[in-house]
Amino acid sequence: MADTDQLFAGSIPELYDTLMVPLIFEAYAAHIAEVIAATSPDAVLETAAGSGVVTRALAPRLGAHARYVVTDLNQPMLDHAAAHQEPDARIEWRQADALALPFEDASFDVVCCQFGAMFFPDRAAGYVEARRVLKTGGRFVCSVWDRIEENVFADDVTAAVAELFPDDPPRFLARTPHGYHDVDLIRADLRRAGFAGIEVETRAEVSRASSARDVATAFCQGTPLRNEIVARNAGLLGRATDHATAAIAARHGAGPVAAKMQAHVIVATK
Repeated sequence: MADTDQLFAGSIPELYDTLMVPLIFEAYAAHIAEVIAATSPDAVLETAAGSGVVTRALAPRLGAHARYVVTDLNQPMLDHAAAHQEPDARIEWRQADALALPFEDASFDVVCCQFGAMFFPDRAAGYVEARRVLKTGGRFVCSVWDRIEENVFADDVTAAVAELFPDDPPRFLARTPHGYHDVDLIRADLRRAGFAGIEVETRAEVSRASSARDVATAFCQGTPLRNEIVARNAGLLGRATDHATAAIAARHGAGPVAAKMQAHVIVATK
């Protein structure tokens, strides 16, 4: 993983929330919120919360006296999430590293992490921490993207941007968000961390946007792919977005557009 893969700052949080969230995250957030709320947990920890899409989906489903601690490594993303959440005394916002959680052992009924584990420098260590802060019988609920070929828009954008940098193509999307998709490896990492009862659902959804331009802007400017493009040639960010727009429009139409996306949803029990 490159150092810039975890850098969500500058204009990225706003573009991420306004474009990426409805494009690929909302459908999975609604599903994870249902899975978590089904057991009526009293204490929930969310790690790698990003711009707060799961928080917005889950908070209304929790009990009136539930404790909900929402964390992220990136303070700009956490600030954005808090600013876009309705006031709620049950929610505590904390900047925290999922690999070194500042909480006591056996503090939570559920730990959830939507599309964050792919960014952990040491995934097994992150799973150990999640298990440590869970009560006996508690559940770790997480999701990771399937391989990039099963996620059409991400694959389209990666191929289009690569055409502008043939000698050094930006590979953020394939390397990190879609780089941890092997179900056997995921199970093995969770088992090494001490989890049992590991259930994995491979879930396909439809990614939708109002235009090909929105898809291209979301990926090229609302994710760390932006950092990779700028590092190669800052003057080509607009051209890369235009090129990706044209590629998506050629395949899917100018808009509205829709394509398959796919992820693994995991529930592991302590």
